[in-house]
Amino acid sequence: MRTFAGLDAQLVQCRACPRLVEWREGVAGTKAAFAGEEYWARPVPGFGAEDAALAVVGLAPSAHGANRTGRMFTGDPSGDFLFRVLYEVGLASQPVSTAIGDGLTLRGTRLVSPVRCAPPENRPTPGERDACRHWLADELDLLRPTLRAIVVLGAFGWQALLPVLSAAGWPVPKPRPAFAHGARMQLGDLAVFGCYHVSPRNVQTGRVTQPMVVTAFTAAASAAGLI
Repeated sequence: MRTFAGLDAQLVQCRACPRLVEWREGVAGTKAAFAGEEYWARPVPGFGAEDAALAVVGLAPSAHGANRTGRMFTGDPSGDFLFRVLYEVGLASQPVSTAIGDGLTLRGTRLVSPVRCAPPENRPTPGERDACRHWLADELDLLRPTLRAIVVLGAFGWQALLPVLSAAGWPVPKPRPAFAHGARMQLGDLAVFGCYHVSPRNVQTGRVTQPMVVTAFTAAASAAGLI
């Protein structure tokens, strides 16, 4: 498991959370727009550079996005928004992400999530988050030699990430800082940035705009030495 390929091979076999297994498999093909498509319907591996200086921590795969396509943030509105931002900042080779094999590559960046299976209503339970924590810890451990910055999308990811960083020896303050958009923590050689999640609700209500997220990612990319 000391390689990304080894980690991913074990991850995709995980069936530790019965509620998530039932949902990820049962929801396949239930949306008319994707009727007849073969869904991935397994845990979703991280995506991007294996020597990334910047990691992006989300929440969980969406039922008809990554759970369908098998690639993080691919095939749903959140991903459409995120990849436009990554492209604008110079971290993605193209502004769209539709499917594995579409030619998309990331520069110095890797996408991960604290929960790897699609949860009902996009709401994992605390127990599911904790059961999945070791996958995030293992992936960040593989990235550690090159990792210099993390962007965390939303409070759920923030709350899931900080215990992982603390357990791995990064100097997370006590009490742990609360999530906020624009928050920045410097943990030794690692900078952690808070950013509102790019969910359709946040975008549609105006809580999140593309310039806001571009600003957050530009700061993180700079801290990572990518721009």
